[in-house]
Amino acid sequence: MLKKVDRKSMKIRPSGRSSDYISPSFGYGCLFDCGYCYMKRHLPKGLSISKNTEQILTEINNHVMFADVEKPNQTHESYITYDISCNEDFALHRKHHEWEKIFKFFKNHPNAMATLATKTIPWDFLEFNPEGKVRIRFSVMPFNMQPLLEPNTAPIINRLEAVDKFIEAGYDVHLNFSPVVITDGWLEDYKELFDCVDIYVKNKDKVKAEVIFLTHNETKHKNNLENKFQYEQFLWKPNIQETKTSQYGGENIRYKRDIKAKAIEDFKNLHKQVIPWNTIRYIF
Repeated sequence: MLKKVDRKSMKIRPSGRSSDYISPSFGYGCLFDCGYCYMKRHLPKGLSISKNTEQILTEINNHVMFADVEKPNQTHESYITYDISCNEDFALHRKHHEWEKIFKFFKNHPNAMATLATKTIPWDFLEFNPEGKVRIRFSVMPFNMQPLLEPNTAPIINRLEAVDKFIEAGYDVHLNFSPVVITDGWLEDYKELFDCVDIYVKNKDKVKAEVIFLTHNETKHKNNLENKFQYEQFLWKPNIQETKTSQYGGENIRYKRDIKAKAIEDFKNLHKQVIPWNTIRYIF
């Protein structure tokens, strides 16, 4: 299930959404089993952890010196941001990583900042103060959908309760509303979620958001069916979905353009009504 490898690919890819760039993979795969996870169609089981952490950090250091990024932008006002968790849940796998070494690199770097999304609560991170140079994006979705689509992950209410604790420990914390799944009554479900965000998050001036509507894939769909995933009907809805080529050339399934456009507007309007203080950095 777990392999330690010398990561060969040192490619650093532009992002422009959650971060300016995506770092080489410290980890590849995921030990969670979320129904929509795009990593599972590349690596259905198991996880590989990079042994050559220093080499990856050297590549990032070399890259940031020549990175052509205009600041401020929506990823950060001044620092060039690197997503270190694009192909895994880094926080979940933290015991397998040299995470303190990685965090120290970004804490001490004059220009670079790390960012990672997670569905767990890495309490031991609280022992390290990155002085704002590591961003944790807690992924959140409606309470009723999380146990179905994200089995064995941290309950949503616990993720919300963790936000202020991590801010007070020195982390930059955002909310990752992802994936947004269109179901019957989905806006009512998000109204309940937004109400709780408003209650639990005290550092309202510090917490921004990103919003990503569901992207599914036929390979993952078939894998879910083979593994008798009970809630595939929420994810695979061909009557309201269409094929879409991703920014990296892969073919995925997303909500039809007109349906998605309306859903985005409905989401933004509701979000603005309930938690206007929570700036949306980007939504797609």
